[in-house]
Amino acid sequence: MTERLYYEHSYLTEFDAVVTDCVAQDGTYRVRLNRSAFYPTSGGQPFDTGVLGGASVTNVEVIDGDVWHTLSAPLRVGETVHGVIDWARRFDHMQQHAADHMIAGALHHLMRGVTIGLHISADISTIDVAMPDGRTHLTPDEIETIELYVNERVQRDVPVRCWFPDKEELKTLPLRKEPTVSEHVRVVAIGDDEMVACGGTHPASAGQLGLVKILNTAPARGLMRLSFVAGMRAFRDYRLCHAAAHQAAALCSTAVDQLPAALQTLQERLQAAEATVAKLRREGFDQTAHMWLAETVGSPRVIVKTVLADANVLKELASRLIAAQGVIALLRAEGDDSTPIVFARSQDLPVDMNRILREAAKRFGGRGGGKPDFVQGVATAQTLQEAEGLVREALYGNAL
Repeated sequence: MTERLYYEHSYLTEFDAVVTDCVAQDGTYRVRLNRSAFYPTSGGQPFDTGVLGGASVTNVEVIDGDVWHTLSAPLRVGETVHGVIDWARRFDHMQQHAADHMIAGALHHLMRGVTIGLHISADISTIDVAMPDGRTHLTPDEIETIELYVNERVQRDVPVRCWFPDKEELKTLPLRKEPTVSEHVRVVAIGDDEMVACGGTHPASAGQLGLVKILNTAPARGLMRLSFVAGMRAFRDYRLCHAAAHQAAALCSTAVDQLPAALQTLQERLQAAEATVAKLRREGFDQTAHMWLAETVGSPRVIVKTVLADANVLKELASRLIAAQGVIALLRAEGDDSTPIVFARSQDLPVDMNRILREAAKRFGGRGGGKPDFVQGVATAQTLQEAEGLVREALYGNAL
């Protein structure tokens, strides 16, 4: 089996090893070594990348106890090669994994939550937690409590210890949960209140996490999914939020700590303005419909209009027109090609507006549909003219 150097030396970034196997596969090469510092995907922590024997490492996985490296070029069996780990990626994963342990420990200690799994993506990390009361969210106060619990230990720079205890020692250890393996159990302890079996890489002390920030909690397959960032990820998140908050405060001519109140005031003003606009729009629709009805003679009244409006405005106008009896409204938005149309009629008229649109569209194009008394779609100016002729034929000639 491959000797896994990362177990004892998580800070090891370069090493030499002997190639024991090399297999071509789908344009890449899978290489096995007698020893490796490359961490394989495991326990929610992604694999390490880097360079091995001059070839790029694009994947690392464990198969039957051996570590296999996917490379961009082949290596010769029996040769000694030099490996270099992408340290920035490795250390980021170390920070996220240690933060996972500390958050999971805090949830267990303070709320009896049981962490089921970890996932470290390129931007954020998540843990899925089974809460004793089945909850799938934490309140803002609870999130603050967990954050303070964790970051206080980060500030104290509590030690992180990783080791393989013998079976007798293992029996005496206060593990947060039972190990998933029975042999070669590796234990990670952070401070004096977090201890669990884990095969991942971790920093030597909690202070190297710098900062841990919980982003949110949300439901996920019946569990609570907690999203977080640590280390440089947390710093980048703080820098982004800091810049956005100060820019927003400047736009609102207020201080950052007064920004929520300022935004609430703006929201209230916006809602009041929107209500006023909606009222004016309704009044405008009513006035326009009344004017069109007043200027249209005959019975039934056929109102044909092309207006500067969108589909929603056409529907509003049509609805007001057909609220009166004996009205057919054929409305189209201004435009050169196919633009929104609404064909509608009062309930007391028997004309099928779906058939009107279909017949008119056969000759001049268009599409749409709806109920017999109200259809919408898109059509050309010629389609509107054809529809008017069909409506008048239906009303005064042979009904469609």
